[in-house]
Amino acid sequence: MTSRTPPPEQRPPRIRLFSRSSWPEARHLADVLRTETVGGALLLLGAVLALIWANSPWSDSYTRLSGWVPWPGGAPWHLDLDVATWAADGLLAIFFFVVGLELKREFVAGELRDPRRAALPVVAALGGMLLPALIYVAVVLSAGGEGLRGWAIPTATDIAFALAVLAVVSSHLPQGLRAFLLTLAVVDDLFAITIIAVFYTTDFHPVPLLAALAPIGLFASLVQRGRSWWWALVPLAIAAWALVHASGVHATVAGVLLGFTVPVLARRRTAGGQPTASGTGADEGGLAAHLEHRWRPVSAGFAVPIFALFAAGVTLRGTDLGTLLTEPVVIAIVAGLVLGKSIGIFGSTYLLARFTRAELDEDITWSDLLGVALLAGVGFTVSLLVGDLAFGAGSTADDRVKAAVLLGSVISAGLAATVLVRRNAAYRRVAERERLDADGDGVPDVYQRPADR
Repeated sequence: MTSRTPPPEQRPPRIRLFSRSSWPEARHLADVLRTETVGGALLLLGAVLALIWANSPWSDSYTRLSGWVPWPGGAPWHLDLDVATWAADGLLAIFFFVVGLELKREFVAGELRDPRRAALPVVAALGGMLLPALIYVAVVLSAGGEGLRGWAIPTATDIAFALAVLAVVSSHLPQGLRAFLLTLAVVDDLFAITIIAVFYTTDFHPVPLLAALAPIGLFASLVQRGRSWWWALVPLAIAAWALVHASGVHATVAGVLLGFTVPVLARRRTAGGQPTASGTGADEGGLAAHLEHRWRPVSAGFAVPIFALFAAGVTLRGTDLGTLLTEPVVIAIVAGLVLGKSIGIFGSTYLLARFTRAELDEDITWSDLLGVALLAGVGFTVSLLVGDLAFGAGSTADDRVKAAVLLGSVISAGLAATVLVRRNAAYRRVAERERLDADGDGVPDVYQRPADR
C-alpha cells in the first residue's frame, strides 16, 4: 500500500526560527537595545580604565581602593566586605534583579511563553553552555586537572557587551537576529544563575535563607497589589539581599528572586471592581515593565560598569605573556568562549532544524546565525563573577581568569564583527536595490527612461 501525502491543511505547521516579533515585542526590543548599547559602552569603558589603572604607576591606589572595607563593623552580619566585593555581591544584585524581571517577562508575555518558540533559544543556550564546559574540562584534565572548579567560567554570555558590538557593526541586519541574541542571553542568564546557586554556594546556613523568605514575601505582597512605594520596596530588598548573603548563597540570587515576584501583566478592573490581569501577551503598563524601565538604566549605566572597574584590573606588569598564554586554565577559557560558544549554539540550532520541523526564517541565512553564535562568546560580567567564586578574588588564578576572559571576549567580538559586517553590507545592498526599484519591476528606476517612470 502506498502512503498518501496528507493535504496541506492537515500537515503540522512548520516552525519559523527567528521570525519577526509582534509590534509590542519589537518596541520592547528596541528599547532594550538602546539602553544596553549605552550600557555596553560604559561597561567597556570601565574595563579599559581598570586595565590602564592596574598597570599604571598608580596601581597601588587601585589595589588599596579595591581592598578598602568601608564598614569594618559589619562582621556580625557578614557585611565586612571590601569595595570590590560590594561591587560583585551588591551592585550586581541590581543587574540580576533586572535579569529576573526580563526572565519573567519573557516567560509570561514574551517569546518564551510559547513552548514551540521557546524550544530554540533553550536548546541553543544549552548547547552554548554544555560545549564550553566540556572543552574547559577536557583541556584542564589533559594538563593534570588543576583548576577544574572554574568549569562554568566560559559558559556565560555578556548581553550588554554583545548587544553593544551588534549595534556598532549592524544597521540592516534582520530584527530576528537581535531578538534571538536577546532571548538566548535571557535563557543563558537563567542557567548561569542556577549554576551559581547550586555549584558555587559555600558555608551554607539555612536559617538566614529561611528568614529571607519574610522580606521577599512582603515584597511580593506589595508588588502583586501594584504598590511601587520605593520607601517600602527598597528596604525590603536590602533586607532580603543581606539575609541571602549571610546564608552563603551568592547574594545576587536575591535580586533574581525579587524580580520573579513582580507581576508582568497590567491589572484591569472588572465591572465588579475586582482586579484582573489584562489579556495575553500585552505587558504594557505592567509593574514589571515599570520597574525595569526605572532600574535598567541604574544597572546598565552604574552597577555593571562599576563592577567592571573593580573586576577587570589585571596587572600585567612583570608578567611573561608567553607563559600566561600557555596556562591550561587560560587556554580552556579562551577555547570555551571562542570555540565552545559558537559551535555549541550554531551546532545545536542546526541539529534542531535538521531533525525537527523547525526552519530558519526566509530572511535569515546560516551565515547570519554564525555571526551571532560567535558574538555569544563575548563573556564578561558573569564569567568574571564565576571566576571570583571559583578561585577567590585577588588570587593568582583569578588574575589568569580575568586575562583569559578578556582575551576570549575580544577574539569572539572580532570574529563576530568580521562576519556580521560582511552580512550587514549584503543586507544594505539589498535594501538599496529595493529603494531604487520603487515600482517593483526588477529594474532600478534610475536606469529607466523618464517616459517609463
